[in-house]
Order: sequence, then structure tokens, then C-alpha cells
Amino acid sequence: MSDPLRVLLDLSEEEKSERGLVYTPQEIFQQPQTWGVTYRRCLEKKAELSSLLKESGVGSHGALAPAVFLIGAGTSDYIGRALAHLLRRRWGCETWAVPSTDLLTDLENYVTQGRQYLWISFSRSGDSSEGVAVLERALLGYPQVRHLVVTCNQAGGMVEACSRRPDKARALVLEQTVNDRGLAMTSSFSNMVVAGQCLAHLDNLEEYGDILRHMIEAGNRFLSHAARKAVCLAQLDCSKACFVGSGTLAAVAKESALKLLELTAGKIHTVSESVLGLRHGPMSALDASTLFVLFMSIHNLRRSYELDLLKEIRAKQLGRVTAVVTPQKCDSLESVADHVLSLELPAGFADEYRPPVDIILGQLLGLFSSVNAGLQPDRPSPNGAISRVVSHINIYS
Repeated sequence: MSDPLRVLLDLSEEEKSERGLVYTPQEIFQQPQTWGVTYRRCLEKKAELSSLLKESGVGSHGALAPAVFLIGAGTSDYIGRALAHLLRRRWGCETWAVPSTDLLTDLENYVTQGRQYLWISFSRSGDSSEGVAVLERALLGYPQVRHLVVTCNQAGGMVEACSRRPDKARALVLEQTVNDRGLAMTSSFSNMVVAGQCLAHLDNLEEYGDILRHMIEAGNRFLSHAARKAVCLAQLDCSKACFVGSGTLAAVAKESALKLLELTAGKIHTVSESVLGLRHGPMSALDASTLFVLFMSIHNLRRSYELDLLKEIRAKQLGRVTAVVTPQKCDSLESVADHVLSLELPAGFADEYRPPVDIILGQLLGLFSSVNAGLQPDRPSPNGAISRVVSHINIYS
């Protein structure tokens, strides 16, 4: 089979426009090459970012260490979830992914007096009304909080708010090429995750550069392989999909479920769960119309539970088709999965760095399922239920 992603990329500009394929295929395809650009942007900003982290107390111990909140909504929330374990381990700080939607309604329940905080906010546009409101409210009423906004839009309201309070807030603006113009965030997601991984390694970016090189190589290999599998899976016309992952890969499962849901305008109902959480009720939804996707860990303990789950699903004949993404080739998976996709990463490559690579399958499933459903991936919501920048909401104090 020819590379189906390349087929879309090679369409005439007129056909791309008619079918809503101008942006999304290219934004998925460009990801591995743009990760290096984001890395270099972080290298350029290293002194400024290091200063902010030091002022925030990162690297301190005990009571002087800040509580770190990773803030966003929807896909941007899943960026934080994809980074929380890595940042907690590298910085030795309490680190939590907190949705901006929760902070907007319950901010006072998250911040305690006498504690220092670093809030890292992720936003493609930097213009969502709740993201701007939470940042402005915290700047006004919570002096113990310092802020870093990671965004793809220099002109966003969150960048403007940072410019008014340089003593408390800074912005890291990524290259305009990753400010995705399609409705669904793809390269914006993976590049903001890479930026967060750079922050985790700010004390030794050269070390992270070696890790990123493996990610770029794996991403370039995975694109065509995952595209072929995604087309085959999309053509099965499953009406449901369940994505499962453990630890950091749980964030990949959540983002994959969202990509498939929004790119098909809800025609495919999706759910994401942890490996052990699936048994507590959600497994009942795995029927003959369900696509089941597992992102398999490199960690032996997690992997044992994952293999048991796959064996149980196979024994109970649950779901229509099972696909597994694994860090390296694993012959034993052939007996418990219909499709096995190997990332061919080096032995021992940590799960914490995998989200930008693994998510490519979820993105491609969304893209080709959208095409298969007769939708336009760049604007897949015919009734306008969702839009590229979340519609404005009233802000109450």
C-alpha cells in the first residue's frame, strides 16, 4: 500500500480546499521536523527560562520548592498530563496537571497561603476566555504565584497579560509554523510537549537533545506505518473506540480519544481509561463495533498488567479489533492483538518522552476516520458545535 498520508499531501491545492485537507494532514506530517525547531527555540531562551525557574524556587528543597501546576483545557490539559511525571521527577517538586476550567470556578480551593507556586499554562491560541481569565485573576489576586505561558500565538491575550507583569509572568512563544490552523491541535500539541520536556531538562539541554534525536527518528519512521494502519482501522467503520494507557501514556490515550471524537464530529464515540481502571465498569462498553487501542509501557510492572488486559479482552472476545503501540518489537503480542505497531525506540527508552511520537497514531485515526465519514478534517464540525478557538464564555467573579 502506498503511504496514504502522502497521498493526501500530494492532492492539488484545489482538491485540498474542497475536501478540507489544506492544514491537518500537513500539520500531522510536519511534527518530527518541527520538534528540533522547538528545541532550538528553548535553547535560545534558556537564560530567561532558567532565571524564571530559579526565581520560582525550582531547584530549592523543602518549603522553598514551589508547587507546580500545569494548566490548560482540553488538548492543552493533556499536555500537562503528558509532562507531570517527568517534571515531578526532574525538579523534585509537587507537580500537578490542573485544568484551567477547574481553576476558573474553584481557584481559591487550589492555592493556599504561605506556599509558592509556579503555574505553567499551555495554549495554542493563548486566547481562550477561561485561560486568559484565570491568568489575569491569579496575577491580580495571588502574588505567591509565578507564571510561564507556553503558546503558539505571539498575539494572544495571555502573552499580552504576561507583558504587563514581567515581574511575575513570562511567555515562551513557539514558532508560527506550529500554530495549527486546522481545528484539531496536532503539531501544536506535540511541540508544546517537547517544550515542556525542554523545561524539565533546562539544566542540561544537551542531554535532552540526544533523547529528542531518537524521538525525531522514531516519529519519521512511524508516520507512514501508522498512516497505513490508521486507514485500515478507519475503513472498519467502528462506531466506538477505547484508548488505554498507563502513567504518562494515559495522557496519550486521552488525547487520542479526543482527536478521534472531534475529527469525526462525534460520529465515533470514544473513551479513554487506565489499564486497571477499564475493568471497573468501562469494559462493559467494548462490543462488536469497538476499536480498542493500547499504548504499551516499557515499564515491566505496567506491562504485566497491560498484557493481562489484552489476554482478557481476547479470551472474552471483546471489541471488534485490537491495536497495540509498543516501544520495540514484541512477538508475544501477535497472539493477543490484531495490529502491533512498533516505534522501534532504543531499549529502555522512558515512557515519559513518548507522547509526541505515540500520539501520531491517534491523530491519524482521527484524520482518516474523518475522511471516511465524509467530513472535512480542517473543519469537521458541520453544525459549528466546536471551533478552532473555543467560543467565548461569560466570565464571572
